[in-house]
Amino acid sequence: MVGSVGNGLMDLREQEKVEPLPREFDPGEIVPPKPPPETEEGVGGEEGSGKSREIVLGRNVHTMCFAIKEPEADDEVTGEREAYMASVLARYRRSLIDRTKHHLGYPYNLDFDYGALGQLQHFSINNLGDPFIESNYGVHSRQFEVGVLDWFARIWELEKNEYWGYITNCGTEGNLHGTTVKGAVDDLDLFVGCPMPCGVQVTRLKHINVLSSNVEYLASRDATIMGSRNGHAPIFLWYTLNRKGYRGFQKEVKKCLRNAHYLKDRLKEAGISVMLNELSSTVVFERPKDEEFVRQWQLACEGNIAHVVVMPNVTIDKLDTFLNELLRHRSCWYQEGSISPPCIAADIGEENCFCALHKR
Repeated sequence: MVGSVGNGLMDLREQEKVEPLPREFDPGEIVPPKPPPETEEGVGGEEGSGKSREIVLGRNVHTMCFAIKEPEADDEVTGEREAYMASVLARYRRSLIDRTKHHLGYPYNLDFDYGALGQLQHFSINNLGDPFIESNYGVHSRQFEVGVLDWFARIWELEKNEYWGYITNCGTEGNLHGTTVKGAVDDLDLFVGCPMPCGVQVTRLKHINVLSSNVEYLASRDATIMGSRNGHAPIFLWYTLNRKGYRGFQKEVKKCLRNAHYLKDRLKEAGISVMLNELSSTVVFERPKDEEFVRQWQLACEGNIAHVVVMPNVTIDKLDTFLNELLRHRSCWYQEGSISPPCIAADIGEENCFCALHKR
């Protein structure tokens, strides 16, 4: 249900009593439930069909969630309660450090430091409505938002009076504008490195005038999809664009491409089916047989293939650790010869497949 957080809280409390988080609970133990054993139709068999895994909705493990303990009516925040919350957050932080260390399958740049912006966390910054028109809400970051938009417009050779745009709440919001139709970039948090999802939507001004409308409540006009937008995200983007600039991102792209080729070459040397498209940092290879290994390295998989997305935070040392673990496990998966690595020629081309049929 979509709506205000405050709606219906009293009714929910009357219906169900929420148990507090166990004191001995370790946030690091939050992992997806173990999948059922692979069948002969699963990945890894010589005749594996690459059949899609069944995804079951509602498989939340409520006993492992961070439950909320409601304070008593006369209960004040005590040192004991503060210590409890601090311990939960500290353990959760340790689990994040570990999961970040083993993150390879999704395109997120985890190499960033925004400590200098901590001073702004005490403000509820919200960019309401059109970023180029003031509204009645004064706690905004429009000046940063437009600065970021100008930076991208300059790269795309658009004059300031020719374009309109805004910083979206996520890359997917750009999809609703149709940015994926011709491959536009809409997910800035992924490569730029931002701790919150965001994206950029830029179009020619003449196309947006027909979509905008007056919003009396804001004393402004609005053509954005969400209307209310995270005002912190533009500041984070402005900060990193100023620190790195165009040349800085060029260096990071070259590093990613170089490291992606390193990973591809190492996999190829080991006799593992692998493909890397030109000017891409996404290395596609045969899906590891062990789902525990897949979860450990957070690999994105589909059918018989998996991929690693080499981002700026993915170093050669990290790739070596991954490769060494993969080769060690792989020698166990296929050591008896009863099963063979799957054929993925249909996914990556015969020239890149090293299965028993296509191995040269």
